Amino acid sequence: MKILLVSRIDDPDALSFTASLGEDLRADGKEVIYEKATARALNLEGFSIPDTHPDLATIVGGDGTILLTVQNMRKQVPVLGINWGEVGFLADLEPEEARKFLLSLPREFPVEKRMRISLSMDGQVLGEALNEALIVTSRPAKMLRFMVIIDGVRAETFRADGLLMSTPTGSTAYAMSAGGPIVDPRIEGVLLVPLAPFLLSSRPHLISSDRSLTIRLESTKPAKLVIDGQHSMDIGNVCEITVRRSDSPALFVDAGRNFFEKVDRKLRRL
Repeated sequence: MKILLVSRIDDPDALSFTASLGEDLRADGKEVIYEKATARALNLEGFSIPDTHPDLATIVGGDGTILLTVQNMRKQVPVLGINWGEVGFLADLEPEEARKFLLSLPREFPVEKRMRISLSMDGQVLGEALNEALIVTSRPAKMLRFMVIIDGVRAETFRADGLLMSTPTGSTAYAMSAGGPIVDPRIEGVLLVPLAPFLLSSRPHLISSDRSLTIRLESTKPAKLVIDGQHSMDIGNVCEITVRRSDSPALFVDAGRNFFEKVDRKLRRL
């Protein structure tokens, strides 16, 4: 089995753990390679994520490290997160249980697919998100005007500080903090959550991924699109963004963790 190791590089303890884990996996007969930035921090040979073809990517870090790794994959491979962050909702394992789990992992391990969303404008794909995409003004304290078009029908028009377009996986992240519901990740849909809407009637919507969904921005203020908190781009003040289910879902190793137990343990007991 070929395993790619990725670590957050701003924490010496995380790097030390990753190096030690790699040694144990190699001693067990696994082929281990390191992501380029991780390897550089450990003075090892490393590889760019798009150029690797592992059976599994093991990520030591928080949700940001996991999201960035998934973003950088040209082809999605199964990922396994080892929590070395604040909450680490996307990480199923804690450091003390990771070695035993990986050393006993069979070659044919179970995988869970997680829906991602693809965003495009004028026929050009802007990016894909595992958690969420955010449209927000580039000028603080300025509101934007949005129109939501579903199956060609104008469903809602509202003003707000911004708009979150979240996956069910992302419903426990920024969308939850903005007042959106927690959504079972097995449901395939797009969660729309206005940020600080001007009217109380502007509420979150969960739209089936089978529907056609377009977000029209009509504003006098310029805006940005931020994908998974990792990539940001200017989109001007008038545009239409098409949101659809990606053809390339993220793949997570099924570590046997119940989603709702994880919500209770990691979110409700903080």
